[in-house]
This record gives sequence, structure tokens and C-alpha cells, in this order.
Amino acid sequence: MLSSKEKLDYLVLGAGPAGLQMGYYLARAGRSYLIVEAGDSPGTFFTTFPRHRQLISSNKVHTGWDDPELNLRVDWNSLLSEENSPLFTAYTPRYFPAADDMVRYLGDFATQHDLAVRYGTRIVEIARPGDFVARDADGNTYHARRVIAATGVGKPYIPDIEGVELAEHYTDIPVDPADYTNQKVLIIGRGNSAFETADNLIETAAVIHVAGPGSLRLAWKTHFVGHLRAVNNNFLDTYQLKSQNAVLDGHILGIRRDGDSYLVRISFARVHEVVKEIRYDRVILATGFRFDASIFAEWCRPELVIKGRFPAQTPAWESVNVPDLFFAGTITQMRDFKKSTSGFIHGFRYGVRALHRILERRYHDVPWPAHELDGTPEAIAQAIIQRVNRTSALWQMFGFLADVVFLGPDSSVRYAEEIPADYLHDAVARGEFGAVRTYFAITLEYGADHDKVDPFDVTAGRTSQDDVSGLDGRYLHPVVRSYQDGKLLSEHHITENLENEWDSERVHLAPLREYLSTREPAVLR
Repeated sequence: MLSSKEKLDYLVLGAGPAGLQMGYYLARAGRSYLIVEAGDSPGTFFTTFPRHRQLISSNKVHTGWDDPELNLRVDWNSLLSEENSPLFTAYTPRYFPAADDMVRYLGDFATQHDLAVRYGTRIVEIARPGDFVARDADGNTYHARRVIAATGVGKPYIPDIEGVELAEHYTDIPVDPADYTNQKVLIIGRGNSAFETADNLIETAAVIHVAGPGSLRLAWKTHFVGHLRAVNNNFLDTYQLKSQNAVLDGHILGIRRDGDSYLVRISFARVHEVVKEIRYDRVILATGFRFDASIFAEWCRPELVIKGRFPAQTPAWESVNVPDLFFAGTITQMRDFKKSTSGFIHGFRYGVRALHRILERRYHDVPWPAHELDGTPEAIAQAIIQRVNRTSALWQMFGFLADVVFLGPDSSVRYAEEIPADYLHDAVARGEFGAVRTYFAITLEYGADHDKVDPFDVTAGRTSQDDVSGLDGRYLHPVVRSYQDGKLLSEHHITENLENEWDSERVHLAPLREYLSTREPAVLR
């Protein structure tokens, strides 16, 4: 039993996937830590959400690969472990699994790795008279040098709409479609929760409108999995094929009660902001969630950004105004908001691993893992190709995490994996990676303006059969950039490949070797 005066290295808030992932790494490193969880088991969020109980995170069991690292490219639910166990793929064969499977999996992960979790512990206040002091609802206190908030976004985000309090919320609406029979329903919000709700009502509601500002963005086009997923977009057919339903592009200005129904004023973007008042039987808010900072005392409360939905964070996932307060999990998505995958398990599991390495370097003098290479274009090219053909981290956290080849002033060459790209340059300047003369950052990225191109348009893409530069590639492909003192010197795109196997001598290896040997002759021997 933890003494009330015992000082922890780390207090982790929340036993969801991010909190458990961090606990795993802290335990392996032998750090003093405790995970506190308000619920009675890990993954309490998933006992309620998504409301219709189907996850939209891919669970591809049959891959044809026997490499565990490659399998993680299509396993979006498993947490990382050196033991490679447990894996979520063993819990269900469903490609879109049930939320209850996630609850079972997280419970088993915590048990199998004997993680230090205290359940039924709701933190009500965190202060910082020196070190952090957290107090739970039962009056117990916890002292920690550092706090890692992995609480997710558990508080509903309520937009500024006149009369918004009259609407029902996604968090507690009835999910039985029969409750909406022959009703006219407005769903405010145009994310997956909104369309998940709309799809559930297609067979029973008379009319369904899904409304929100801006253009509707589809994940298969933008490559951001938080945009509307195909599994939830059946509703679009009912709109475009004239089945009474509609997607309304515009702002909701106000909601008012009128007898047994509601009148909602909507400003339509497509018709020069014309305002129309429409009658509905039900109005549902499906506008997402936000981080709840209320447990932090005012003098150590983290600043919030993006309409107050997420804590503001440095490239090291540290609060910009509260030193030693770090964040893990879906709340870290402010660092790559609507660009990469930090908001999802298959992304933030690698972010947690990188955060742990940052913490180990800063507080425990443990260097970032790296291995030495021969300083020849051939050796470096082979190392890069081997990694991009196998890594799941760069694959999932595209454009965000980078492998880095460091060239030292003594002609030494070291290869380090999975460094946050926006953390890299300042860390090099601070000497965190030792003496560095020049360095190459390797990422996997989609092509420029990829989200503006219809991927099913055969006229888009490369303009020449002989082009092997990759510069016109819109699909995911490796990019190698050379830096000195944080300044970009040059870049090389390895051309895309249908099977994501960048090992062709002519198309991939030879151009990379040429880039390394001719673009940077001063740094390679």
C-alpha cells in the first residue's frame, strides 16, 4: 500500500489505453509510479462509448505476414510490449470490433503486465506547492515529482449556440431506433459520432438532417481517420439518392422550443448565409468531447487551445505553462490536429513510447536508443530501406515521427528511431543526441496536397512513366531530409509502391544512394 507521504516519480491519471501504455514503460524502466483510475476497471470510457458499441479502429487478424512489427500496421488496437502480448487480434475476428472487446483487452493487459493501478480513485484536485499533490474524493493524497495526464477527452464539448441547453446530447440519448419512429431529427455535428447516430436511425426516423459548418471531409480522401469513415457514411447515400435525409452546410444560430417540437435557425453556407428556421421533433448534439482541466488548482491549471478542447503542449508533450506536467493519449492530438494519428490508439501508443524516452533522457540521464552504422551511402541507404519496409511507428504516425541518422564530427554515424519530428531540431541544438554535424530525418508521408486529390481519379498522380523521384506521389512514401543546425539542406522522396515495399534496386535503392552520395558529399565518406 502506498504511503500518503511517499513521493512518486510519476503519477499517471487514467487507466485507459494511454495510461496503461505509459505504465508499462515506467514499470520496465523501474520507475516509481502509480496509475489512478476513477472507474472500477481499465478503459472505463469504452464501457459507454461509442454509444452504438462498434469501434471504427481496424482489427485485421489475417495479414499474410508473420512479422509482429508489420502486423501492427493493420492492428489499430493493440498496445505495445516487448513480449508482444496480449494482442487485441486474439480477442475477436471482427474488422470493426465491439467496444466491450476493448474493455476485456485492456483489463487483461493491465493484469498480465502487473501494472500499478488504483481503481475507484477519482482525483478531485491537483495542486503544486512544490511537487504535485493530488487529492482523491476519499481524502487520500498522492505526492509526485511529475504528473502524466492520460484522461482522454471525457467532457462533452458544447458549442456556443443560443438555446443549446434544449438539445439532447450524444452521451445520453436513447440508442434504440424505435424511440425515433416517424420523427424529424436534427443532429448537430458532422464527425463520426454524428453519422454513427444518423446511420442508426435511417430505418425508423422520418427525416434526418446532419448539420455543421465547413465542408464535409472524408477519411478515405484526407487520410485522417478522425474524419468521416466509410463505415459510417451510408447516410450519405440516403441524402444524395433522395431519401428525405440531408447534410446541411452551415451554422446553427439558435434553438427554441415551440410546443412539442423545436424551431432551429440555420445559416446556410451554400446560399450566401440565408437563414432558415426549421422544425424538428428532436435535436441531438454530437459535437465531440474536450479535456477537463477543472481538477487542477488555478495556479497550476494547464492552458487550453483549439476552442478549449485540448491542453497546450510543447513538442515534448509538456504543458506550456506547468512544468513537469505531461500529456499522453488522445489529448496529445493538438500537436498534429487533424493531420496524423495522435488522437487514436494506433498512433498515440508510439507517442507514449517516445514520451517515455524523452522522460528517461531528461530526468534519468538515459540516452535515446541508437545503434552505429558504417558511414557509407550504401550502409545508410540499406538501413533506411530496411526500416521503412518494416516499421509500424512511422507508418502509423506518418509525418510526425522520424527515424534519424546522426553524423558526428568524428565521422561516427548513429541511427535512432521514432523521434518526434517537431522535437528533433531543438533537441539536437541542446545536445540531447550528443555531438552532431549533420543529420538525416526519415519519415513516411503522403504527397503534397494529397487531401485535395481524388485517389480514385486515374488522371491524378505521376505525369511520367520514367519518374522515380516520388515527388508527384500522393500515396504514403518515405521522405529523407538532410539538416544542419536545424536548417533544411535538401530532401529526397522515395517513390511510392503499391505493396509498400521500397526495395527495388532501380526505383528505390539506386536513387537513394545517389542522393546520399552526391547531395551531401561533404558529410559522407
